Amino acid sequence: MNNVRFGIIGVGGMGGNHARNIIEGKITGVELTAVADVSPDVLKKFPGQKTFTSGDDLIKSGAVDAILIATPHYSHTPLGITALQNGIHVLVEKPISVHKADCERLIAAHTDKKLVFAAMFNQRTDPIYKKLKGMITNGELGEVRRINWIITNWFRPNAYYGSGGWRATWAGEGGGVLLNQCPHNLDLWQWLFGMPKSIRAFCTYGRYHAIEVEDDATAYLEYANGTTGVFITSTGEAPGTNRLEVTAERGKVVLENNKLHYIRNEVPMSEFCKTTKIPFSTPETWDVTIPTSGSGGQHIEIIQNFIDAIQKGTPLIAPAEEGINSVELANTMLLSSDSKETIQLPLKAEVYETWLKKKSEPKTK
Repeated sequence: MNNVRFGIIGVGGMGGNHARNIIEGKITGVELTAVADVSPDVLKKFPGQKTFTSGDDLIKSGAVDAILIATPHYSHTPLGITALQNGIHVLVEKPISVHKADCERLIAAHTDKKLVFAAMFNQRTDPIYKKLKGMITNGELGEVRRINWIITNWFRPNAYYGSGGWRATWAGEGGGVLLNQCPHNLDLWQWLFGMPKSIRAFCTYGRYHAIEVEDDATAYLEYANGTTGVFITSTGEAPGTNRLEVTAERGKVVLENNKLHYIRNEVPMSEFCKTTKIPFSTPETWDVTIPTSGSGGQHIEIIQNFIDAIQKGTPLIAPAEEGINSVELANTMLLSSDSKETIQLPLKAEVYETWLKKKSEPKTK
């Protein structure tokens, strides 16, 4: 079987790491044949590949069968559409687009289902999240009642925001912590728990940094079955916290410090509430530490899965079509905060797109 001829668009940051992983032979069935970047100095680091200063030129060069898009967020949509329309398999970094309307345009371009279209949601490979996913889908936890995720270990100093003119701007990035750091967490949220029916959020623009976008957010989510959730994130807190707590009929699961701790009810809580005759009583519990090890294959596993899907038809870990969900969650949180209203889902894509365009307009002095 011939190697997949692979191109990467944007090799100055994460794209460069992906390129090195391929060059070093960490992924099988693939050969890095071309790279593109706007910086000629960056391209000099890849003397063994064809180089382009335009992603469109790479796509149309005939040098690749598949690409990975690792450029600033807004360009994910046009580059992805061009690649799909030219018969190229596409793997796109997170988020797949900046806003829901662009997600819909990108997904609509995937008309040839023989083309593999995937997203870089590498945290789905982490054993601790895979274990929790299994506990939910196989019924071990019973119906989920409450979700609380504090994910504030995304601390970034001012030097980070000063490292690129596109960072932390509406026009360059389309948002802050929700669009840059948290797409992985929001993807895991929807992957584990599904999409809510409504969101009320509170975001602060430049609370900790001199930036125009949000660096702090708290959101309250409601589900059709009555389940509720709270999502808290920030790039301004140190030391930060990463604690996911899930309360369900069969007990409570806490993910923190790379450990999964399960306090299991012997009797489901709703059943116990209805049947016990003893006031102030609670269900008997088992204290269970569920073993997991390592962090999974992460980026390498996602790229390998993408290549295997092309060559062998292996099911994707992260189909790109699912990437619209994390974008919709982030968009809804921002719109809810700005409007000071609870937003019902599904989000009206055109409403958010109009709002974002206004936020992105140059400020008049």
